Amino acid sequence: MVTPSPTLAAECGLARLDYHALVGSTMDEAHRLAQAGAEAGTLVLADAQESGRGRGGRSWVSEPGAGLWMTLIERPRDQHALDVLALRIGLALSDALEPFCEGRIRLKWPNDLFVGAGKLAGILIEARWRESLPEWVAIGVGVNRRIPEAFPDATSLREDIPRDDVLRAMLPAMRRAAAQPGRLTPEECARWAERDLAFGRDILEPRAGRAMGIDATGALLIAESRGAMYAARSGSLVFAGEAQ
Repeated sequence: MVTPSPTLAAECGLARLDYHALVGSTMDEAHRLAQAGAEAGTLVLADAQESGRGRGGRSWVSEPGAGLWMTLIERPRDQHALDVLALRIGLALSDALEPFCEGRIRLKWPNDLFVGAGKLAGILIEARWRESLPEWVAIGVGVNRRIPEAFPDATSLREDIPRDDVLRAMLPAMRRAAAQPGRLTPEECARWAERDLAFGRDILEPRAGRAMGIDATGALLIAESRGAMYAARSGSLVFAGEAQ
């Protein structure tokens, strides 16, 4: 891959762009930089990762040139905003990436972007705390630029799009989302509903029932068979009939 343009950081509103042809994990490198005092708006970008990871400790296939692998450091102080950050980033990336896709982007709670039935991108949020406040948050994002051989059901951006053009769309949107205070607004909840991959579908996890959208705290609302509504605040969404 070509080294990013020397003006890319400034164009995207970044404090620093730390680029690697190969890194163990952009998330681990971002935590190392943040611990050493890196400013909010520092981005770790890699062409490939040896040990990329997703939620729940799952590995993330990060082959050379196959995608955009990055972690953005931010330093929010708002607990309510941190609770919904993955959803806000998902909304921001949906709008930013859709012009580079062949179809409409849908959101799968809490952190995945799909086009059709194929996964396009994933988000991983990790915070480090000092007493009761977050000291920094690392926002990891992986976006497929070509379909991984190991996951033929995934999807990708159009292959003719230059990487830096995608980053110019993504990064300012991510920074704006990370700076947004408080819980999700009614407008954000409405935008999520327009892209909700799960609404009205039967699910097995995080609790069996029917997915009925999200609330302002970012919880997944699940209508249970006995008529109660359950608000799931953690876990992964598994559709009925979907391999686990």
